[in-house]
Amino acid sequence: MVRTVVESKTKTALIGFDQPFCVIGERINPTGRKVLNEELERGDFSRVQADAIAQVAAGATVLDINSGAVFSNKMAEDPRYADNNFVEPELMRQLVETVQAVTDCPLCIDSSVPGALENGLAAAEGRPLLNSVTGEEERLELVLPLVKKYNVPVVAISNDDTGISEDPDVRFAVAKKIVERAADFGIPAHDIVVDPLVMPIGAMGTAGLQVFTLVRRLREELGVNTTCGASNISFGLPNRHGINNAFLPMAMGVGMTSAIMNPVALPVGPTKIAEKRAEIEAAGIVLPEGMDDETLVTLFGMGSTLPRAGKEMEAIRAANFLTNNDEGGGEWIKFNRVAPKAGQENRGRAGRTGGRRRRA
Repeated sequence: MVRTVVESKTKTALIGFDQPFCVIGERINPTGRKVLNEELERGDFSRVQADAIAQVAAGATVLDINSGAVFSNKMAEDPRYADNNFVEPELMRQLVETVQAVTDCPLCIDSSVPGALENGLAAAEGRPLLNSVTGEEERLELVLPLVKKYNVPVVAISNDDTGISEDPDVRFAVAKKIVERAADFGIPAHDIVVDPLVMPIGAMGTAGLQVFTLVRRLREELGVNTTCGASNISFGLPNRHGINNAFLPMAMGVGMTSAIMNPVALPVGPTKIAEKRAEIEAAGIVLPEGMDDETLVTLFGMGSTLPRAGKEMEAIRAANFLTNNDEGGGEWIKFNRVAPKAGQENRGRAGRTGGRRRRA
């Protein structure tokens, strides 16, 4: 059975057809996150630590660390900061060390800059996943020697010098080329996790069907594990979680073994809470005096004021159970166990202290 081994200093994550779905947490990525990017430019890594802890708590089994920051303010002081080859190697080292200080979760080193990949590999304890290599000749020659040198698994993205093809047969051919070239370096197929590239279903109606067909072929013909950027499927559409929740179990059913995704349902912020309180007041509804924000958002189905596992994680854990990768359903039961409120830890059923009430 094909298994890809990803390790930290003390933990092992297995990606495989007979393993629970591997969730690779994507939140530590400054691309498109303006606040995080600005914090990193100031040398503030507190959000990185919080994101690492929250993702592991929500169920991530590997943490992706992307160093693709743009330090606009520093560019004015030093033109070297306009070059990611200058910015990312040192930033990647800092990110890896920061995350390893707060969690022992295995890592995925993610960058388009070879120097950042090598710095991340050098700083990482254990056996991280490298993200990524493509079918482009220059990229193959730069990344595959690093994979061999550090003896790590690698994400292989199915595009090459011609770009991303809409033809799934072309994307399969690119994946096959990467697997064959890796073999030339002595890198086995079980150390390659192919990303067949998920297209937005809103732009291409066959995007889902293409991925399902590709995943089957990659499993049956190349014997490799697979991954994807899960949220790509719903890009630009309303109720993206609804689409993601359907897509992930379907992809798992045809053999996809991991996904790069956000496992955390982001907390409800003070602005939305204030708006809801104003809406309730305008409707003439009187809330109990002293109702706290968490009770309010729970009562009105808004989510939580705290980070927690997202709906996608619920779908994944259910699919693990249904595919017998959660034998006996222990993880599903644990996931759905409601934590007691403060002061109710020792109460029995129906909220009473102690056990059943005896009949008189």
